[in-house]
Amino acid sequence: METPNTCSFCSLFDSLMTDRGDGPIGSLPEHLLVEILTRLPTHEWVQISCVSKHWASMFRGEYLWQTAIARKWPSAGFRKRWPGPIPRGSARRFQALYVSENLVPSGGEIDELVGHTYLYLKEQLERVAVPPSSILHGTIIDQFIACGRTGEKAHELASNIWIAVIDNLEENQQTFMLLKHLAQEGDFFLPFPYSRSYKVLWRVFDKLFTDFRDCFNGADYHEALAGAKSRFQPVPSSWLGH
Repeated sequence: METPNTCSFCSLFDSLMTDRGDGPIGSLPEHLLVEILTRLPTHEWVQISCVSKHWASMFRGEYLWQTAIARKWPSAGFRKRWPGPIPRGSARRFQALYVSENLVPSGGEIDELVGHTYLYLKEQLERVAVPPSSILHGTIIDQFIACGRTGEKAHELASNIWIAVIDNLEENQQTFMLLKHLAQEGDFFLPFPYSRSYKVLWRVFDKLFTDFRDCFNGADYHEALAGAKSRFQPVPSSWLGH
């Protein structure tokens, strides 16, 4: 079937919102309605799921997400699965595949495990009590090694995921406090690949001194800058000045 163009998507979305689940579209068999919904841009799905209780229930079920995965990533079902304790479910799989394709650089390869690891790390960093980064990093490394990656590849993937998560956190006070916490953590002298990546730590300081500069008071800024200078020489001029 031919993929609708942008104008068709807009017209279809308008029709769905006008229908409100009670008109001709809402009376379609579920498998046809799923075919329609999964052809719409994903950023519209949250709004569409609020149209009616029936449509909301479809987004909570498995069939819609399985159809969406089969449409967007037809070979996903044939890829090697992971052995570790990662949450299952088709909605979670769709999120993981989307993350791998759009948020974490992987040379054009879609790696579902990378997406699941991103979601895991983001959830851990958004907790009120954040586990030590060494434990999170070690868990990620172990997961990749269990899936057959080399230590070097596991360290590279883990570093890319850390940076992608840091770059996609909301810019609010909670993220500022998290970045301060990560910057102030002591160095953990662990063997490679369990050692922390310096490019991740660099990104933590860079976010603090650029995106969150105005959140510092004078004393906190100078303490953070001293910590940066103890690890990186020279520090960028963009980090200086408060």
